[in-house]
Amino acid sequence: MRPVYITDINGVSGLSEGVRNLLSPICGRYTFRANSYYLGLIDWDDPADPIRRIVIPDEAEMERWGRLDASDESTFTVAPGVEHKYSYTALLLVNDVCGGYCRFCFRKRLFMDCNDEVVRDVEPGLDYIRAHTELTNILLSGGDPLVMSTRRLSEIVRKLRLIDHIEIIRIGTKIPAFNPHRILEDPSLLDMIRAYSTNRKRIYFMVHFNHPRELTDYAIKAVRLLQEAGAVVTNQTPLLRGVNDDPVVLAELLRTLSFCGIPPYYVFQGRPTEGNHHFAIPVERSWEIFEQARALCSGLAKRARLVMSHSTGKIEVLGKTDGHVYMRYHRAADPEEKARFMVLESNPDAYWFDDYDQITRDYSIDLPYRCFGPE
Repeated sequence: MRPVYITDINGVSGLSEGVRNLLSPICGRYTFRANSYYLGLIDWDDPADPIRRIVIPDEAEMERWGRLDASDESTFTVAPGVEHKYSYTALLLVNDVCGGYCRFCFRKRLFMDCNDEVVRDVEPGLDYIRAHTELTNILLSGGDPLVMSTRRLSEIVRKLRLIDHIEIIRIGTKIPAFNPHRILEDPSLLDMIRAYSTNRKRIYFMVHFNHPRELTDYAIKAVRLLQEAGAVVTNQTPLLRGVNDDPVVLAELLRTLSFCGIPPYYVFQGRPTEGNHHFAIPVERSWEIFEQARALCSGLAKRARLVMSHSTGKIEVLGKTDGHVYMRYHRAADPEEKARFMVLESNPDAYWFDDYDQITRDYSIDLPYRCFGPE
């Protein structure tokens, strides 16, 4: 059964008229979109329901806090719709629509009228990718690529597969959580995966399950079909106050993913994005939640890394003591920063790397050779 999409908060029957009137101005600033399937997962009798918190606007979004582009993604734009931040990986923004708009979205700027980072014509971006032979990984994102027609998505994937140096195509999507019927009812999507996810050059789906209740029977079946067609599926989620910041809930998410054969990939520290303060958790508290959750998991469920997608790179939070926090660059925009290990003075009120005043010890690793070609 195909879900009905709702783009007007007044169409959400689970909300009273008074609440809808209260939330309408928020939807004028940050776009609202949901569907009948996902709204059906909400317990409307619980005002703190985590699924409701993910997709239904909140007055707290109007609080002045953060920046629209908290990780300065736009500064890494090298061609229309292309961000090239890391040596071997580029991001191709193919769409500015999602199956639903997460209220904690760190790219909400893409869904505003003034944004021009996403382009409809991906050819200039493909030309850039063809010319840069150091690239081996391309991440299709936006917006959600699975909102596009399979015909259009297949054409982009086909053209990428004709580029010899592109080994991995990744598709970032929350569609298995928002609308698994998109996958269940489209055999042509599975045919596309069978055609272009080869033994030596896989298609990866980076899915976004944020809470265990999103892992419905429909969602798990949709993921299984992607896997059976030849795709590799991994999960990533931010840590979100009121959604998965309880170690027991986070552990249930990580464990259930592992039971379903979906490796947990990244757990993200929430970016300090405008309108997202009510989802934010201090870095050191995030590490505590993350480690408490991992303690409840098997090795297969605890493969995720806790990272910040900072403007300078992916910074992994490794641990803490009473006086210090330990981090390293898991990926770095500057090749000189690769694998840099940092000891920082503890700051329990820090929400982001920039909130730490002092690095007390700083270790850089001298990499004697380049394993995978030129930078």
